[in-house]
Amino acid sequence: MKPMIMKKTTAFYLLMPVLLLTSCRQHYEVAGMQRSRILMDARYDAQPDQMVADFLKPYKHQVDSVMGPVVGHTAKYMTAQRPEGTLSNLLADILIWAAKDYGEQPDFAVYNMGGVRADLPKGVVTYGDVLDVAPFENKIAFATMKGSAVLDLFRQIAQTGGEGMSHSVRMVITNDGQLVSATIHGQDIDPHKDYRVATIDYLLGGTDRMDAFKQSTNVNAPKETSNNTRFIIMNYFREMAKQGREVDAEIEGRITIAGSALTGSALNDK
Repeated sequence: MKPMIMKKTTAFYLLMPVLLLTSCRQHYEVAGMQRSRILMDARYDAQPDQMVADFLKPYKHQVDSVMGPVVGHTAKYMTAQRPEGTLSNLLADILIWAAKDYGEQPDFAVYNMGGVRADLPKGVVTYGDVLDVAPFENKIAFATMKGSAVLDLFRQIAQTGGEGMSHSVRMVITNDGQLVSATIHGQDIDPHKDYRVATIDYLLGGTDRMDAFKQSTNVNAPKETSNNTRFIIMNYFREMAKQGREVDAEIEGRITIAGSALTGSALNDK
């Protein structure tokens, strides 16, 4: 019987390349892709697995010690949405708030929606909550843009359906991504004037369909880790907590969708 086994084994290994070559001839194409967000919350703790819980216990303690510290409180649940959301408004305003620490006085701020990866809960906000919102190594940055470049930027933002914009901005866009009007501090944008913008260093390369950022000059983009957006967000929360204030933000009409008629100040390329 032993020789028979050896023969079968040898035949198997001789056949393997043929099978592999045959399988390589098959052609596959992606027919479609779908994704969905699965919220991992207390519902999954209804029937905990004790063995898994015991295994994770020492690691959970270490993670909780890092992620658990409270940085502040929110007045309500906040989300980043297009064309405008409470969380995206807040994040853009935080960039304006932080500018003083860099000797900057920006005219407006842009925080990209792609950089916001979670919502903020109502009530207690921890280090871990902020890390969920801003998990990347993006850092605050400042740059100068001519008004003509700002208009290009706002047109590109209109095409995305909206990004996080600071309080000074008012934009009207159409459902098909056209810019109808735009003002900064209530004034029409002068194509020949210089404007200072606060944003994140990632966007200055023209990423996230905001190619106009490539026209920026006089860039101030500190590289130290302390300038990471998540630390700036936490600093803001801690400052509000010292003042006894809950962090809050509202939908203000920073970006609105126009109907068939023009809304606000008509766009004027001077």
